[in-house]
Amino acid sequence: RWDRIISLEFERFVAIDWTGAAGERHRAIAVAEADARGGPPRLIVPQRPWSRAEVLALVEGWRDRGERVLVGVDMCFGLPFADAGAYFPGEASPTDARALWREVAEICAADAHHAAPSYVAHRRQHFWLGAADGPRHERARLRVAERLDQARGNTPSSAFVLLGAAQCGKASLAGMRLLDALDGVAVWPFDLPPVTGPGIVEIYCRLFAQMGGARGKLRSRAALDAALVMLGSAPCGDMMPEAFDDHIGDALISAAGMRAIADDPRFWSPPTMTPEVAATEGWTFGLA
Repeated sequence: RWDRIISLEFERFVAIDWTGAAGERHRAIAVAEADARGGPPRLIVPQRPWSRAEVLALVEGWRDRGERVLVGVDMCFGLPFADAGAYFPGEASPTDARALWREVAEICAADAHHAAPSYVAHRRQHFWLGAADGPRHERARLRVAERLDQARGNTPSSAFVLLGAAQCGKASLAGMRLLDALDGVAVWPFDLPPVTGPGIVEIYCRLFAQMGGARGKLRSRAALDAALVMLGSAPCGDMMPEAFDDHIGDALISAAGMRAIADDPRFWSPPTMTPEVAATEGWTFGLA
């Protein structure tokens, strides 16, 4: 049971701010880690902007070395299922999340750089890409976790909406290719917890910023450090410049946030995450 894992069983907590954008390298991908022993979170900085293939290789390296790392990726690990009893009502479709990841990977095998445009084309009638598709709300389905988040006053994005700055669908589909490729890595809540090596959870960076008392994006050292202290973390201080990209702030606050809540069983076993929801839609770590 994942709710029996405590933070000390992980050596590090790594947060990945993800993207589904076209192209090989992306400044929108940021990776940060927080040591289980304490201290401020820090960026993992590549020589060039991250590619999705390099992020995959990073996690595979932790797996191969048996390193105890809890990895959070800012994306949806599943699509809405519970509201209609299917991912794609009216069509033959996968019956659980792992089958969904496999279908995305197979259909997008020829898509460059781990992106997933072919899957959008394959399931086109279910996605909303603009006014030509009719009213947005008719396709903006939400998962159970997202409806819980919405009931608490937030505005979660639907993975079926692929237009706008807040859309998460393209990143999620690209991320499903990553999940399908990661053999031997336990993914919460779909798998048993790892005996050794890393585990992966879905995160929303916004939730950890809110836990730190922040409103809006974290783009300044002062705002980031204030939020870190609220989460019980040491501030970054002079490790960071006075201003930086919001993707960097998202990754840093999320790494510290994951460390702060990892030993709280409420976040591993939220009461509204039924076995059916866990198998089809997954859940957002940090939402209970």
